Amino acid sequence: MELLHFTGQVWRPPYEASSQLLQVTAGCTYNKCKFCSLYDGTTFRLSPLSEIEADLKVIREYQPKARRVFLTGANPFALSYGKLLELGLMIRKYLRYCETVGCFSRISDIKSKTVEELRNLRHLGFDSISIGTETGDDETLAKMNKGYTATDILEQCHKLDEANIRYNLVYLTGLAGKGKGQDNADNTARIYNRLHPFTINFVSLTVFPNSELYWEMQKGEFTEATEHERLLELKTLISKLDIPTTLLGNTVSNAVPFIGMIPNDRAQILKDLDVGINQIGETELKQYRNNIKSL
Repeated sequence: MELLHFTGQVWRPPYEASSQLLQVTAGCTYNKCKFCSLYDGTTFRLSPLSEIEADLKVIREYQPKARRVFLTGANPFALSYGKLLELGLMIRKYLRYCETVGCFSRISDIKSKTVEELRNLRHLGFDSISIGTETGDDETLAKMNKGYTATDILEQCHKLDEANIRYNLVYLTGLAGKGKGQDNADNTARIYNRLHPFTINFVSLTVFPNSELYWEMQKGEFTEATEHERLLELKTLISKLDIPTTLLGNTVSNAVPFIGMIPNDRAQILKDLDVGINQIGETELKQYRNNIKSL
């Protein structure tokens, strides 16, 4: 059996579980976010077109009716408009039933593309991207070295809106640190309420030893938010969101998982979070986090 050319770490969002994976990049072009260790030790690499074409031939043999392809790597949308165009045409050539393409993106990856170029990519099947905004609070964005501002998030997501490309945002609960979760939630709600995310994915900060943030914690330069603080932060953000969207808080990092749509399911989600706050002790919640070995 011929194998696909996967190298380094391979991640995909839970909602892409039924998508055909295709590697076009490995690692992250940026790889400077203090909290992130997902691509530790992996140098960013573009897959040669010959390698991608070889993989598409294998996929055509084993999954000829694949209807969706998800491009792996931290941010394949960093590819130039021309390369993405060429890639989209190649996917269509080998997977005739494929209707849509998705991938991860940084906010900065969208900047280099005009609205007209984004529209062209949308026509080619690039219908949704997943963006790790993590927060909409400028202080936290700067502290975690995300490399962009809340204004950048607004400007680039508005371009996606104009191009009719759906986007899924990631919010990282606890990222602001101890005592700052409420301000982080307030400021993020103000930004998200000006956007149209298809989903908001909630991940709770879990610091691993191979991240820069871990060493800041060891030096006393960053103090983690408590587990109850994180649940209160979630309550604040979800209470203040006034846009229709789907909330996905069912990853392993969430000690109190939840999923639902707002506004319809807001009351139940807040009730579930209250159960975690009032009926589960801090020690038990912290022990759960300490037992997480990988996201």
